[in-house]
Amino acid sequence: MVVFLIRRLLAGILLVILVASATYIMLNYTGSDVARNIVGETATPEQALAKAAELGLNRPLGVRYFDWLGTTLSGDLGKSWFNNVPVSTTLLNGLPVTLSIIFGALLLSALVSVVLGSLAALRAGWFDKTVQASAVLADSIPGFLVALVLAMVVAVNLGWLPATGFVPFQRSAVEWLRSITLPSIALAFGATAATTQQLRGSMLDVLKLDYVRTLRSRGLSDGRIVFKHVLRNAAPPAVTVLSLQFIGLVGGAVIVEKVFGLRGIGSIATSAAVQGDAPVVLGVVIVMVLIVVVVNLIADLAYGWLNPKVRAE
Repeated sequence: MVVFLIRRLLAGILLVILVASATYIMLNYTGSDVARNIVGETATPEQALAKAAELGLNRPLGVRYFDWLGTTLSGDLGKSWFNNVPVSTTLLNGLPVTLSIIFGALLLSALVSVVLGSLAALRAGWFDKTVQASAVLADSIPGFLVALVLAMVVAVNLGWLPATGFVPFQRSAVEWLRSITLPSIALAFGATAATTQQLRGSMLDVLKLDYVRTLRSRGLSDGRIVFKHVLRNAAPPAVTVLSLQFIGLVGGAVIVEKVFGLRGIGSIATSAAVQGDAPVVLGVVIVMVLIVVVVNLIADLAYGWLNPKVRAE
């Protein structure tokens, strides 16, 4: 297990370097004149050239790349080209917002998927068909549309929850939960549908095994069989799907943050990309890829805990 963790960590670090390097190179071929964007349209060509020289944009790409790589590997993500704020400070301000709604969506998706997937597998007939049809429908509805409906109906019309803004957990746990509830629900909508379908299929396969019939012959209730034995054996594929959904949630968070007026990593990345603020874009890419690597590593550990065969290997 230790060797496995070391291999995955090294592979994750290599992945971060490769993705960040590819992003760095692509940012230099967008055709955007960053220096002109910074000094403004009214500035003279000489001022734009001076700003480009100040940022080092007049140096060869290879030289700039290796300077950036060495600085980044030392832990310094640099400063924004537009407001001179350290990238690490910008990320620390936005990460709590994005991670709150993403992990809230993951938790919500996992809980709802377990309940609906288990009931659908146990209760054939109209309930199972309803769950399957609902899952297909939910998976086909765009996330931004769900977010807009929730914002208009639940927040604006009914006034049950706030429509915009984020309250840090350390300020108020209750208000923090209220501020992330609607964004998390909107983000979890599609992920829940896919995970429910996967868990239902896995549970149907496990329910056909001989040991389940043996447990039933001993008089154990369906609830005890499912939650103590079947669910653990059926969970690994669903855990894999859920970890893959995390990547989609990171992308979906960009739209959800816009709808609910949240200043998270998604909004920061969008603004920085439009401006051509390379240090901020690269900082966002590095941090988000690191988070994805860590989440997938946790999923692998959970898979090993659920499946003894994996631990033995």
